[in-house]
Amino acid sequence: MQQAEGSVAQGGAADLRSRIDALGPWFHNLDLNGVQTAPDHFLGDYPRAKFASFADALPADLAGGSVLDIGCNAGFYSVEMKRRGAGRVVGIDSDDRYLAQARLATEVLGFKDVEFRNLSVYDVGALGEKFDLVIFMGVLYHLRHPLLALDLIREHVAGDRMLFQTMQQGSPDIADVPENHPFFEPGSFRKPAYFSEPGYPKMHFIERKYADDWTNWWAPNRAGSAAMLRAAGFEIESNPEEEVFLCRVAPIPYHHLAGTMAVYPAKTPAKGDVA
Repeated sequence: MQQAEGSVAQGGAADLRSRIDALGPWFHNLDLNGVQTAPDHFLGDYPRAKFASFADALPADLAGGSVLDIGCNAGFYSVEMKRRGAGRVVGIDSDDRYLAQARLATEVLGFKDVEFRNLSVYDVGALGEKFDLVIFMGVLYHLRHPLLALDLIREHVAGDRMLFQTMQQGSPDIADVPENHPFFEPGSFRKPAYFSEPGYPKMHFIERKYADDWTNWWAPNRAGSAAMLRAAGFEIESNPEEEVFLCRVAPIPYHHLAGTMAVYPAKTPAKGDVA
């Protein structure tokens, strides 16, 4: 397991503080060898405190495996995977400031071989490779087309496992849903009652702002998250925290009838192009 470098000397700490502040605000509170990036974070020591609640779900030793961190932000999970021995780690985000933060963090912590790229989740096919572990956390609810994103991840970059998290609202229950939904309850013209059950898979649409953020579009319930993952071709291996799912690549339902489930193909590198 790789370890971060030692503490920063006093003069170096002042310079590092200046570099951190110049890239602020930070959403990830990282400990850069004794200097924190967001010590007054409204969620506390985020995301470290959250990760602690499900960290044991991942192997302690990733043994040189490859990792793709989608929506990497300031690189917390990219760094944690390097600390667990991951070999190739790629972080993508569509925000250049977050990518600059991540590059600073990995430079200071001595993980300079992490690759960061400005790339949308909808264009993951441009990477032209599959990864042993895909991290897709804190992104789905910001997307206009969430199921498309899962389809594209499954099709282009998920080689084995995916660590998934999304904001959820509604019931934590998971209802028993029929394999084939009848249009009406048998012998009647009544709509099936299970659609109103709290544990039926649901996706709440947020038309305007949520927590002052206009990009928070979706909030599935727990059953909805699980159902979307299965529909995209992921088997849920564990659900170590209510919002967190560790999945493995599995057959895509109805793939034999529909082919690719993505409604449009992601960009893939043409022959001879460098991904």
